Parts: sequence; structure tokens; C-alpha cells
Amino acid sequence: MKSVKVLFLILLSVTTILSGCSGKVTDQVGGDSKEKTIKIGVLYQNLQNEYIVALQDSIRKHAEQAGIKLIESDGQGKAENQISQVENLINQKVDAIILNPADRNGSAPVVDLAANAGIPLITVLAVVSNQDKVTAHVGSDDVEAGKIEMEYIAGVLGGKGTIAIIHGPNGNSAEINRTEGNYQILENYPDIKVAAEQTANWSREEALALTENWLQTHKLDAIAAQNDEMALGAVKALSAAGKLKDTKVIGIDAIPDALKSIEAGDLSGTVFQDVETQGEIAVDIAFKAGKGEEVKKDNMIPFQLITKENLSDFN
Repeated sequence: MKSVKVLFLILLSVTTILSGCSGKVTDQVGGDSKEKTIKIGVLYQNLQNEYIVALQDSIRKHAEQAGIKLIESDGQGKAENQISQVENLINQKVDAIILNPADRNGSAPVVDLAANAGIPLITVLAVVSNQDKVTAHVGSDDVEAGKIEMEYIAGVLGGKGTIAIIHGPNGNSAEINRTEGNYQILENYPDIKVAAEQTANWSREEALALTENWLQTHKLDAIAAQNDEMALGAVKALSAAGKLKDTKVIGIDAIPDALKSIEAGDLSGTVFQDVETQGEIAVDIAFKAGKGEEVKKDNMIPFQLITKENLSDFN
């Protein structure tokens, strides 16, 4: 009998572990049991952005591994889309929501709607103005990203020169914080002049057109783009104008196209943002919060500078 009891306890322990690692929760009802699949809603800011597609890939992979059901929506860069989409998620009674905000202020009502419905909400990458109401955040310090890229530019220019800054969408928290980081560094380099700065909305095509216009009136020693898509647009414009060798360009995110451009000697550098880990942690926290467990509020993953010198570490 003792051996039977020990075997039972072992089996019970294994069952508990497997239940905790899957997207299913066992409910006991009158001696019977039924499995409930955890449902997580995901609101992406814009799936036209290569980095956001990589985030989706990571979230999908880790959700599938855990047996979690995902209900996904593309905000197409508009906060109002995310507001209507969260209402749909609430109606579908999801257990948790992962929000990749399109806009710091415009996407804030999503948080209020989820809170009023009693659904835990996790922001990923960007934040909202009412961030104190979210269950948790997963991302990286965008101020630090802005500082890293501008410190690199200051170094390669020897502390003096004329530059331009290509911003992300106005009002997006990443744009706000990366700009803050850019200017925190520029305060230390009075001989670096910002000749032009404007948003290109995370778009390669918009950054291409913007850089073409700037080159008609400015001689630029460097361009700091607040993501890689825009950096690659700037590289294309400079290359077409025959000025790429004279102008350093750096981006943020370390998307595959950016790494290829660095290897080719076109893009000077990028700032690595670990999208794989961001997606994994976001799913893990949403799963735990959806089960009613306590979760860590802030989950930050460091940025890292990538240049040709250390490129092999990231390929």
C-alpha cells in the first residue's frame, strides 16, 4: 500500500507541473474535472512594421508551446482601432490582454476598458499615459536606446558635426522616450548641430522621401533614425545620391534587413532590442495573470549596440 501511495503522489506532482506549463486550467466541479483553455487577446500597433511582425512571431510561438489560444488584432497604427478591438476581446471573455499601444494617449482607453471588465492587461514595447493602471509591462528602456544611438554618433563624429533625426510617430511612447535619450546625449556635445528632424512614422518609404528632401538643402554627417525601417530608408536615399560614404546612419531594433545592411557596410549600426524575449515574457505574464496569479509589474530587457565589429555575436 505504501508503494501505491508513493506512486500516486508522484503522478499527482507530475500532473500539477504539466498543468502549470500548459495553457489549460483544471476546474473541479462536483468531483468531476474540466479543462479550460486560457484565452489571450493581443492588440498589435501595426503589422506593417517588420519589428511588430517579429513580436507576433514570438508571441505565437510561445503561446503555441503553452497551449494558449490567441485572439489577435492589427491596429494598423490607429489608437481608435485598438479601442474597438478591445471591446471585441471583452465580449469574447478573454482571460488576459497583451497591448502593443499605437499611441501613448490615444490607446489609454484600452486600459480603462480592460480594467472595468476585470481583465488583466499587459503592455509590451510601448506604454500608455495611464500606465499605473496596467497589470504589467514588458519592454526595454527607450530613453536608453536613444542615448546609445546618439552616443555612437557623437563618437564616430568626434563630438562635432551636422546631423538629422528621423522620429517615430508623434505621440508614440517609444518616439517620445528615444527623443529624450537623443537629447540627453546631445547636451554633452554642443558642437553637434541638429539641422533637421521630422517623423517618418516608422516607415522605410517615408524616411526615404524625407532624406531625399533634406539632402537638397543640408550636408549631413550623420542621421539618427529611431527605428531600423527608417534608417534603411535613409540609407537608400543616401546611396542613390552618392553620399552614403559621407554620412553615418544608425537605427534601432536590429531587424534582419538592418543586420544585412551593417554587414554590407551601408548602415553604420543599430541598437538591438530582444523581440524574442519580449514576446516570450509577455505571453508568460499574460498567462499567469489570466489565472489570477501575482506577476512582476515591470519587466525590462536591456538594449545593446551593434556595429560591424560585434555583428557576428548577433547573427
